[in-house]
Amino acid sequence: MLYAIISEDVSDSLDQRLSARPDHLARLQALRDEGRLVLAGPHPAIDSETPGDTGFSGSLVVAEFASLEDAQAWADVDPYVAAGVYAKVTVKPFKKVLP
Repeated sequence: MLYAIISEDVSDSLDQRLSARPDHLARLQALRDEGRLVLAGPHPAIDSETPGDTGFSGSLVVAEFASLEDAQAWADVDPYVAAGVYAKVTVKPFKKVLP
């Protein structure tokens, strides 16, 4: 089943994000390589694809996992969690309708 992993950043998270980004992306690339990743990306803190020093306010990952527990376990060990980027992470079942 698909799950949405919705993360909210702490204030001023850009430095922590940049530091942990290679490890974070490696995990996402592994999901992609397994054919389980639907989409992933950050939420810019301002209305811009390149927010510069303003940074990001959170992230969204939609991917396939065997269970909600597996999705939560995967989210719990994200490098952004360990680096203190995320203030809150919510994992919910997701039903893709379109496209």
